[in-house]
Amino acid sequence: LRERWMRGTRECGGTATAPLQASPQGAEGVSALQTLPIDVQLNIMSFLSPQDLCRLGSTSCYWRTAVQDPLLWRYFLLRDLPSWTSVDWRSLPNEEIFNKAFSEVSDNALYDYMAVYKRSCPQGRRSLKSSRPRYGAVTSFLQSLVTQAEPRFAMFGPGLEELDNSLVQKMMTCPEILLVAGLPHRQIHGIGSGVSFQFNNNQKFNIVTLYSTTSVERRRAREEQAVAVNKMFYQESSTVGNQQAMHYSVIAQVRKVCEVVDGFIYVANAEAHREHDRQEELARFLAMIDPALGPPNRPLLVLSCVSHVGVKRIPCVYMAHQLQLNLLHQPWMMQDTVAATLDGLLNGIEWLLEETNCKSAQ
Repeated sequence: LRERWMRGTRECGGTATAPLQASPQGAEGVSALQTLPIDVQLNIMSFLSPQDLCRLGSTSCYWRTAVQDPLLWRYFLLRDLPSWTSVDWRSLPNEEIFNKAFSEVSDNALYDYMAVYKRSCPQGRRSLKSSRPRYGAVTSFLQSLVTQAEPRFAMFGPGLEELDNSLVQKMMTCPEILLVAGLPHRQIHGIGSGVSFQFNNNQKFNIVTLYSTTSVERRRAREEQAVAVNKMFYQESSTVGNQQAMHYSVIAQVRKVCEVVDGFIYVANAEAHREHDRQEELARFLAMIDPALGPPNRPLLVLSCVSHVGVKRIPCVYMAHQLQLNLLHQPWMMQDTVAATLDGLLNGIEWLLEETNCKSAQ
């Protein structure tokens, strides 16, 4: 570490080996912080926020090189990513980054940890979004000239049924957060029904909630802490090479829903104290978003949901890898959500509506 640091400082004329007794600002412009041993400098910088570290890098050539140390940014990445509340298809860090030991030889060639951090953290994604040209007002005006149906989304997943608090019930009874705009006149025949909501007192959208089975069976399963039989899917077997492989298909009623919706909302159970079969979950929602059932590249919002604020949750980035969202070919976003308070829900809905509006404009 010391040798790597000294090579970098020599390249920009730094004096990392200057004596500790050097003046705070000598003839060569060496600050007192620069005169400290390298490991002490690294330790001090590890207490800074990434934003402050970037500001430090803008003060001189020496610090511009110093703050780009990959080991330092890998530390920030591993420290901060468990607290991030959202991640999407463009920003999900590679799983190898936090699953393997640091190797200077291989990591420096494969990963720019500073760039990964900036791309992945929610604040960095927001700044990138705000720096892009804004055509939203023009697009909204043009779309207002054309009569369009409300965008419709299919919502499903174990987080709707396994949690102590009902996400759907909270959505229906919190007008200060999400206003119910009414029940549609035409229902889709089959499991679930559609409800119209109004986002930010402006855009209306419709959610068709799909449950795995009847309300009585769901309630019994919660009381007995068992898993209800999911009647939305049926298993099919196929032969891959010399082995039998199982995959899911949706029943006819659900297929009709999948054919007409503009996107999907998958509610995952992110409570850490429960057991989760993520492979089973992956197989089921892959059956729902099968491109054969409708237009390709429809957006997928994954709500990483817990019942209430005090419940320990699985971090959002880890959830994305457990569900193998990196394998999907359509836009997706995962958002931490709390069923009891609807925290995080509007952030996810906003992303989903933006993605849907972009596709409509195209």
